[in-house]
Amino acid sequence: MKIRFIEPGNRPYRKSPLNYFVYDRYIRTPSNGMLILAAILKEAYDDVYCYSESISKIKWDDVLDADLIFITIFTFNANRGYELAAYIKKNSRAKVVFGGLHATLNGEEAVQHGDYVLQGEGDETILPFVRVLEGDGDMTDIPGILYQTDGRMVSTGRPRPPQQIETIPARQLLYRFQKMAGHNTIWPQVHASRGCPHSCDYCALVAAFGRGVRLRAPETVVEDIRQAIAFFDTGHRRLAKVLWITDDNFFADRDWAVQVLQAIIRSGIRYAFTIQARYEVGLDDEMLELLKQAGFVELAVGIEFLEDQSFQSYHKQSTYAGVLQAVQNIQRHGLRVRGLFIVGADGHEKGVGNRLADFVLQYNIAGALIQSMYFIPGTPVYETHKDQLLEKDNWARCTGKVVHRPQKLSPIELQKEIITASKRIYSFPRLVQAILRKRGLDRILFMGEYCWQMSVRQDLRRDIRCLRKITGEAK
Repeated sequence: MKIRFIEPGNRPYRKSPLNYFVYDRYIRTPSNGMLILAAILKEAYDDVYCYSESISKIKWDDVLDADLIFITIFTFNANRGYELAAYIKKNSRAKVVFGGLHATLNGEEAVQHGDYVLQGEGDETILPFVRVLEGDGDMTDIPGILYQTDGRMVSTGRPRPPQQIETIPARQLLYRFQKMAGHNTIWPQVHASRGCPHSCDYCALVAAFGRGVRLRAPETVVEDIRQAIAFFDTGHRRLAKVLWITDDNFFADRDWAVQVLQAIIRSGIRYAFTIQARYEVGLDDEMLELLKQAGFVELAVGIEFLEDQSFQSYHKQSTYAGVLQAVQNIQRHGLRVRGLFIVGADGHEKGVGNRLADFVLQYNIAGALIQSMYFIPGTPVYETHKDQLLEKDNWARCTGKVVHRPQKLSPIELQKEIITASKRIYSFPRLVQAILRKRGLDRILFMGEYCWQMSVRQDLRRDIRCLRKITGEAK
């Protein structure tokens, strides 16, 4: 059986000099999830290969004669995934299977564009699913499958989160990945654990995969790190040698996190690491010291809001005082803080962009990712705010652009607040300051982010015309 995987791009890849400096313009780091599933199938089938529009164009002469094509979609690239499926259906006899976070939460939508939906993470169901397509077994015995028969929707039930998650991604199975790994906008990534014990209203993770945390063995994590570094650095002279641990909540199981960090230290790996974190880890001095010893240089802290009211409204177990204390303690341990922020909460008013920028500048936050409040179908916040959405199915807007009518701001006013914050944080004087005063990796990262944020602001400004058409808002 010939099997192909496709990861759509919200904007399909095209060659550009900007790709070396600007993330998310025509280039992104491909998803590890697709490469894990490809690795699982490669153990049983010889002809398995992957394409990601994040880094290349699709070779249709190779794809269209496949027997089975998996398309993995997040919300931001769902529309593009449906376009690709329509093209495949028109030009190929292959079965089309949707998977990924968006398809898991919106299976009945996704199945309209393909033959099947494989819901959940897929590690323990993808191989039995393919076997059934070959005539071995019964589809109804595999949880998490959605399909239509005789005009009737069939669901085999909700899949349980896989417990065996030790598989290392088959990075070599992705077309042009090794060649494109020389770009400084693509970083090696490793997923050490899966899941989160919390239930923030806007997070799709728990809605899709349930609560609870599943852990990989520390030695597997170290081996995955070794392979990722070798894959990215072999044959390349990368300026930004940083590996990103992409866990949603690496520190949820403290004892395990300590074991992983100790394993990295014992391994002798010398590399720069960054990781996502809730603010609480910033109050744990022992953990921060271990992170420093293991080679971590930065924590991307999910700050989200700067108002206790917003934390409470969306069931985020944080406080402004706690966040500030954590940020300052992380910095005392010699680690950078990158802030992940959300604007457009129910209580946000004019000036929210300037308040965010003031916080970043006053407390020396190394960088900021500013996201307009998002509403992924299947999450609690989607159900409570769906009447405020500007469009119900234009998933391509879910890339940081405003997608709803805030309570105390117009959509265009909110988008301008994001532009204001970005422009102040990534201003030309701060770029000059970074070039003159920062050293090594810090300088490279800020220069890259400056270019990226210029492109983000350009997109947001251009999109204001689209917002006017959607909302009827006057100039």
